[in-house]
Amino acid sequence: MIVITAPTGNIGRHLLARLLESAPAAGEELRVIVRDPARLPDAARGRVEVVVGSHGDAAVVDRAFEGADAVFWLAPPDASLTPQDAYSGFSGPAVRALAAHGVGHVVGVSALGRGTPLADRAGLVTASLDLDDLIAGSGVAYRALANPSFFENLLEESESIREKGVFTDSVDADRKAPFVAVADIAAAAAGLLLDRSWTGTDSVPVLGPQDLSPNDLARIMTEQLGRPVRYERQPLDELYTTLVGYGLNETFVQGIVDMKRAKDEGLDAGVARTPDTTFPTSFEQWCAQTLKPAVLA
Repeated sequence: MIVITAPTGNIGRHLLARLLESAPAAGEELRVIVRDPARLPDAARGRVEVVVGSHGDAAVVDRAFEGADAVFWLAPPDASLTPQDAYSGFSGPAVRALAAHGVGHVVGVSALGRGTPLADRAGLVTASLDLDDLIAGSGVAYRALANPSFFENLLEESESIREKGVFTDSVDADRKAPFVAVADIAAAAAGLLLDRSWTGTDSVPVLGPQDLSPNDLARIMTEQLGRPVRYERQPLDELYTTLVGYGLNETFVQGIVDMKRAKDEGLDAGVARTPDTTFPTSFEQWCAQTLKPAVLA
């Protein structure tokens, strides 16, 4: 029995689709925790057990983890909370339920940066790494998917790209860093959930095929979209003011700013790209398949 949290989210929906295809042949049953079952894809209906509610709720995870062998864990970054409350606080009931029900294996969504000099001052990334330690402390075998920034973050810029030909971030225009598509994160999670021969605790880097700078992203978007796209760097103090103005928790916003600063100082640059850590979706491919339809919509 594999339990999937956030099955309708960016990563979870890709993971659910993969497991619906491959889990039956492996003798695995699927259970999902979801607030709104109506958001589940038609392909899942009648093929997964559904536990309705929030996976931050103790009663919900207690029901969901009973008889479970493996869990995919994703703590939603709730910007109304502090980073620690959004990650470790939200996950506390689940960590206790993992131990209570003797769940053997957990795969979690985390971030690059562990072991670097920036790890303890990287805002949301620091909170995510602290959550990894909390889960590992429950006694389960744990794999943290150590991710860089997602290609999908650029979907938030699709209107600006369409209307102005501009996307923004807060890192240096020539700062190269790894990126990854959420579908590749889901592929990594599916492989670990289905083949549970691993033990202990470890991080698993999930990297796209190459490191890219904002200027590289702009060049590739220009090529793929057939229209000029350029990068504008946003100062961190301006980012802070903008996000607080949206009503986000000020401590959470500071966590975003600290994460962005750490990334600009090389937080994601410390992992070697190997065949085991490299996943296939290129930025060119992702632009053609995902960004272009969003921009041209």
